[in-house]
Amino acid sequence: MTVTFPLTGEPLALDLLNTRTAEGDLVADPAGLGAWLAEQAGRLTPLGEVGAAEVAAAGAVREAARPALDAARRGERPPADALRALNGALAAAPSHRELAWTAQTGLTAAAHRAAAPHQRLAAELAEAVADLLTDPRVTSVRACEAEDCVLLFLPAHPRRRWCVAAACGNRARVARYYARHKRP
Repeated sequence: MTVTFPLTGEPLALDLLNTRTAEGDLVADPAGLGAWLAEQAGRLTPLGEVGAAEVAAAGAVREAARPALDAARRGERPPADALRALNGALAAAPSHRELAWTAQTGLTAAAHRAAAPHQRLAAELAEAVADLLTDPRVTSVRACEAEDCVLLFLPAHPRRRWCVAAACGNRARVARYYARHKRP
C-alpha cells in the first residue's frame, strides 16, 4: 500500500501536523513515517531504518505541537505541558555545527546531533515546531475551509482559503454550483 500525503511543501512543522488527516494518522506505523520522511528528503537528516521508536518520537512531537500552535495562532500562551514536551525533545539531542570540506561544495557547516535516531528525529521536528511558533507569521496559519478537511497551511496569498485548491477548493466550488442549481 502506498501512502500519499495530501499537502506537503508547507513549513516542516505544518507538514508534520498535516500527517493527521480527517481519514486518520498517516504516520502511525514505520511504513507511513518512512514514506513521509522520503517526501521530506533534504529537510531532515536521513534516518535509515524507521521503527517503532521513530514513530513514537514523531507522534509525541506532533501531539505537543498541535496545542502549542493552536495557542500561538490566537496570540496566547501555549500549554506548559506542550512546551515541556517540545523542550524535552530538543534537549535529548542537542545540536552543534560541524565544519566539513568537499571539493564540490567547499566549506560547509552542517548541524550535527549525537543521539539515537529517534531522538535526532524528535529534536529536528521540535526545532521546526519552535521555528514556526516563533515566526511572526504564526498568526497567519490557517485551517482549510473545506468542511471535511483538517489540514493547516501558511498562505502565500491572503485570499487563499483551501489547503489544495484543486482538491478541497474544487469540491467546495462544485458543492456551491449544485446548491445553486438544485431543483426545488
